[in-house]
Amino acid sequence: MREPENGTDTVSAPAGKDADNITISFSLGLADFLAAHDISIGFTSYQTGRLYLVGRGSDGKLAVHEALYPQAMGVTANTQRIYLGSLTQVIRLENVLPPGQLVNDTHDKAFVPRNMQTTGNVDIHELGIRQDGQIIFVNTLHNCLSIPSVTHSFKPIWKPDFISEIVTEDRCHLNGLAMVDGQPKYVSAVSRSDKKDGWRDDRQAGGIIIDVETNKILADGLSMPHSPRFHVGRVWLLNSGTGELGWLHPTDHAFTPVASFPGFLRGLDFHNDHAFVTLSKPRNGRFEGLALDKILQQNGQDAWCGIQILSLATGELAQWLRFDGAITELFDICILPGVANPITLGPQSAEIRDFITIEQPDW
Repeated sequence: MREPENGTDTVSAPAGKDADNITISFSLGLADFLAAHDISIGFTSYQTGRLYLVGRGSDGKLAVHEALYPQAMGVTANTQRIYLGSLTQVIRLENVLPPGQLVNDTHDKAFVPRNMQTTGNVDIHELGIRQDGQIIFVNTLHNCLSIPSVTHSFKPIWKPDFISEIVTEDRCHLNGLAMVDGQPKYVSAVSRSDKKDGWRDDRQAGGIIIDVETNKILADGLSMPHSPRFHVGRVWLLNSGTGELGWLHPTDHAFTPVASFPGFLRGLDFHNDHAFVTLSKPRNGRFEGLALDKILQQNGQDAWCGIQILSLATGELAQWLRFDGAITELFDICILPGVANPITLGPQSAEIRDFITIEQPDW
């Protein structure tokens, strides 16, 4: 893919730790793109523990807001609610603003943490919301899908057949979840290992997609797959070890690449005919043992940390946002439809102490 020819711009990094060491650049058309589609974007950086919200101000300029959430990972959202997985909790954030009300004459949505279910550090990855409203999360440390428990850290609801027991060992690196019609349908894992850290030996081509309903392995031979999604009748996923977005053929389930990206991919969402993908740089300078390392070298590309928005109609890169500096890894991304300029208050922020809202009483 080639970058759009509408130039670049930069925005000041939001306040916070290491903010002075972060540069955010983006395509000049990004704010207009968000406005035209009437959306905002939410995404997470577990490396620095942040939830980012990107919208546009009344002046037409891009607006970037952040809040601190330790090891922010999976995120899913709609117009009024955000669910976020963090180091030890599943967090529900609610928009507390009625229609037409703004915070500081600027923000049309204010997402405030209203429930924080403590799980302990079970390595929460992606999240899904069941049709009945029940939250489901990928419990990577225990190789299963789980729901929060009233009395315990979690309640397992599904595990792959090849996992022999629920034990505190990351065996297959279960990581991604696709919901279909309000039910968990597809998951991704780095391998089918049933021993502690066994997935680390299968990163090159041991990756699998599993059908949760049948427990059958739908596709294999993948390289560290992440973020399966069901969109317009196709099962999409990120083949992270090769830096590719693609879909599974409906008959033989072979992986069909659609686009390549200069980074390790985790986090995928769709809005109409566009795919939103998050990219990360390597932790230690190289993607050791992955084809992505060689691909980038052959193409003379440097790895990215940021977001790239792909037009599915043309196969071209439509818009992008890039981080340079202290942030090198992102995890998940979500679309907030009908939201112009959202803000969120972190649970430990100074602002949240005095941000009081009152639900109207019944009398």
